Order: sequence, then structure tokens, then C-alpha cells
Amino acid sequence: MTTSTIAAIATPQAAGGIGIIRISGSEALSIADRIFLPISGNDIKKSKGYRAYFGKACDRGEQLDEAVCLVFRAPHSYTGEDVVEISCHGGLYITKRILEAAISAGAKPAEAGEFTKRAFLNGKIDLSEAEAVMGMISAQGEQAAKAALTALEGALSNEISQTAREVISVSANIAAWVDYPDEDIEEMEISSMREIFTGAKNKLLKLLNKFDAGQAIISGVDTAIAGRPNVGKSTLMNLLAGCEKSIVTSIAGTTRDIVEETVRVGDVTLRLSDTAGIRETDNPVESIGVERARTKLQRAVLILAVFDGSQEMTSEDEELLNLCRDRLSIAVINKGDKGRIIDEEKIKAVVSRTVNVCAADGSGYDELCKTVSELLGTDSFDPSSAMISTVRQKECCQRAVRCLDEAIDAIDCSMTLDAVNVCADSCIEALLELTGEKASEAVVNEVFSKFCVGK
Repeated sequence: MTTSTIAAIATPQAAGGIGIIRISGSEALSIADRIFLPISGNDIKKSKGYRAYFGKACDRGEQLDEAVCLVFRAPHSYTGEDVVEISCHGGLYITKRILEAAISAGAKPAEAGEFTKRAFLNGKIDLSEAEAVMGMISAQGEQAAKAALTALEGALSNEISQTAREVISVSANIAAWVDYPDEDIEEMEISSMREIFTGAKNKLLKLLNKFDAGQAIISGVDTAIAGRPNVGKSTLMNLLAGCEKSIVTSIAGTTRDIVEETVRVGDVTLRLSDTAGIRETDNPVESIGVERARTKLQRAVLILAVFDGSQEMTSEDEELLNLCRDRLSIAVINKGDKGRIIDEEKIKAVVSRTVNVCAADGSGYDELCKTVSELLGTDSFDPSSAMISTVRQKECCQRAVRCLDEAIDAIDCSMTLDAVNVCADSCIEALLELTGEKASEAVVNEVFSKFCVGK
């Protein structure tokens, strides 16, 4: 059990209306008593939980600011420990001085994510719920916020725990039957074991199948806008961004480097990259941009391949089509105001989704948003259902599925129950690691290293 008392600024490191200094640990109230003087004269050390006091924040007798002191008593606090939060005016200097006063009074500077880590260690939340805290902080839209809240309320934890219990029941029965052959323990039917393993596997596969759509909602999708020069890539970038991010001219090769912007397209966050036009060029500067464009295309999750619908396809268009083959991509046939000459059937033979737009006047924008949502699977995304939201959670689920496959194969091959149980135990271990019940210290530290200081 952690015994040191920690302190940190819990609000952003910028000027604002309110700044909060959070203190957590067994000495939290004693430290607060040394740096905060209530107007009421109450003794902070003796305060009950869920009390607020108005007074002055001080540092060794020097008054720093008027402030409000909130007291939370263990175990009914965010961390499960005694917690004090001092709210002051949100100036950078003032919040820093009050934090320094708390450290001088005996607190230690908190590490990144240490408050939430203590909540986990003290049983207030599990590891998947702790990761949902970061999801709430980083949410960039309504769907992402709802999904994070669902996870924070335990939807994923409950789903994984129920699945683990089902596999544990089989493992326990096998272990008892193998270890105590002289006892009158009824052997579980092989068909029942297989049914339970298959049901657990299907539940996990359902979670895994929603991962990509969830990532598109929560974390966003790396997206490259690509095409030959002067097809309207930069105009499309500006349309999606809602402002002039890229320079637009009639001169081919205007875009020499990658222009990046994060935009919302419906419920999806796209991390857009407007790339240089793909073509052969003798210009050394432009050629660097073209090479960077090809590299960006290779790394992008989604490609918006832009074509000039008013012209016939060129060799550069053909090259782009080949780059889109077997990739998550949408063919954006631009310049709809100038008629249609391009061979759309040839494009559709390679790229399954095509959208006709006129980026200059915005027509076709809604259809593009709908197509992006359908392609990424976010059109049917349900933020109220359990979902895995991190790569760590995904890897745990994948490992559990592999173990269940091995257990089912062991049954089908008439292997000994000991062999079946080894696979079941490995599955259980992966599921318990997901929720943090059996996660190693290294895994726990990695999760909380992604948090900001003060959370």
C-alpha cells in the first residue's frame, strides 16, 4: 500500500479562471493545514469528508491567494486516500507557488497519472476503467465521450469479467476432476466445455470486430489526400478543414510539402495530410515533396484518392489507383461542375467506394462524410456497448482468443484434459491482465505513463 503523500497541479498549465492543486495520501490533511488558513478557523486536520472551506493559501506565513479547500476522506475519494483540493485563481505563478508550498510542507511531486494509479491500486477502478479516464480527457466528439463514459462505468470490465468467469468455471472443474480422482466429482461433458469456450471466443471476437470503428471515433484515422497535381486536393483539404489550410492556385505543383490538419467528418476524427501531387518532375524541391507523398500514402490508414472527373485518366492517375489497391480508400471524383469524362468504371474496379464532389463549392460534402462513416464502420457504432479502446486491450483479447482456439483444438483432437486446461488458464490470464487483476507492474506503469501529471 502506498504511504507517501503526493501533490500536483490538476488543471492545465495555462492562465485560467481557476487553478486546482491536488494533494493525496495519509498526510494530505496535515499538509493542507500547514498551507491553508480557513476564515472559519476550523481545523482542517479534523475535517469530515465532503467539506469545503473558504480561506487563504499561504507559504510559511506569507499569504498567496484567496482559495477554497475541498476535503475528501478515505476511502470515499478519487484515489481511495485522504484527498485535499485547493482551488485558487488560475494564474501560472499562483498555482505553482501553492504547489511549492505543499511540497515544502511534506508532499512529494506526483508522477504522471499517479492519482489515477492510486485509485487503481486502492481498488477504486480497474485497469480498463483507468484507461477510460484518458479516453474522457482526450474525447474530441460526443460519440467518443459517450464511449469513454460507458467504459468508465464498467461496461468492458463487466463483459470481460463475465467471460473470464465462464472459462474459470470450466478450468476449475477440470482441475478438481484431475487432481482429486478418488472424490465423487462429476466430470464436465466435453461438449459443454467446447460450447463454453466457443461462446467466450465469440464474445471476444465481437469486441475485436468493433475495435477499428471505435478507434476511428476515439483516436481518429491517419488519412492521406492524394492525387496528381491540380486535381483539387488542397481545395478538398480546405473544404474538410473549414478554413484555408492549403494554398490553392491553378499552377500545378503548388503544394510542395505535406500540410496536416485534424478535422471532424461526421462523428469521425480524420488526421488529414494534404500531399504533393504525384508526378514525375525535374524540380528537386517538388520531387522531395512527391517522395514524401508516396511515403505518407504507404503509412496512411485511409486514402482519399482525388481524380479530376472532367479529364481522362493519366499515367499519374493509374499509379494512384495501384497504390490504392487492397487499401482502405475512397475515390473522390472532383470538379463535378465541369462535366464527367473520366472512366469511373475503371476506378470502381479498384476502389470500392467512389464519391462525386465539387470541392470548390462544397457539393458532395455530405455524401463524402456518409461514405467515410460507412467505410470505417462508424455508421453503426454504439457508444453504449462494451468496447476495447486501446492496443493493450486488443492484444489481451487476441491472446485470449488464440488460447481458446487452442483449447477447442485440444478437445477436437481428443487430447488430455490437462492440455485443455493449460490453454484455458492462459486465456484466463490474458483476460485478467486486461482488467488489471493479474497485470504485471511493467504493464501497469506503461498504462499510467500516458497520463498527464495531476490526473
